[in-house]
Amino acid sequence: MLINSISNYKIQSFQAKSNNKSKKEDNLRPKVIATTVLATGAAFAAIAKKQGFSLNPAKVLKTPIKDWALFKLYNKKRPDSKLVELEGPQIITLAASSVAGGLAGGLIFDDKKYAKSKLRESVNQMLGNVLVPICCVWGASEIYKKYKANILKAVPQVSEKGAVTKCFNKVLKALPGSAATIASLGVGILAGNRVSNFINEKVFHKKVERKIKTSDFAPHVDDLGMAVSLMAEKSAASSFIQRIVPAFLCVPGVEVGMHKD
Repeated sequence: MLINSISNYKIQSFQAKSNNKSKKEDNLRPKVIATTVLATGAAFAAIAKKQGFSLNPAKVLKTPIKDWALFKLYNKKRPDSKLVELEGPQIITLAASSVAGGLAGGLIFDDKKYAKSKLRESVNQMLGNVLVPICCVWGASEIYKKYKANILKAVPQVSEKGAVTKCFNKVLKALPGSAATIASLGVGILAGNRVSNFINEKVFHKKVERKIKTSDFAPHVDDLGMAVSLMAEKSAASSFIQRIVPAFLCVPGVEVGMHKD
């Protein structure tokens, strides 16, 4: 009887602690998301301004929403219309801002005892989950562009007799660039994971086997944009993917702000 009472008390105590921890995390998450979005949004605004978009509120309000820097897509009827271009340096800037915003939110709103673990996670996210994979894809993309003409000459083509065969030829020409992007992204993610594990063991002296998670793929939506861009130099699809890149790049920041060892 006494043993059962003690067991029930322990179970209830554990459940109460778990519920309390869950409530704290539920309260923390929106705050971390807010600081991450704020930092990433500020970085995107700075990039847009540098590329010629106005941040003057009066001008922005007079501009149709579809023509705002964050929402503007490629229009083949206006091929020379200005768009925000997100390439390697811009992606890294957005990712760094996301991590900084998430870290700030975690340090401000979470218990101070988790500060060191969040700092460690910020290094892991920035090096292992952002810089290494993006540099791999970016490097592969630059090499492909350099030899693109010679590569495409070697791609077989069928005689065009209509829209179907024309589309088929375009797909064939897109295959080498798409394969290079996907392969380099896979290599980059695996290499980034190795870098994170190396940092944990050699720098932070923590024997933690960091596994590849679904959220690790979120910062690489931009690489999907690169793949689409290789299929069609400029298209509504590739510009749409680039427009949602800042949202996906918020994931590393939230991961940092919510991290607890």
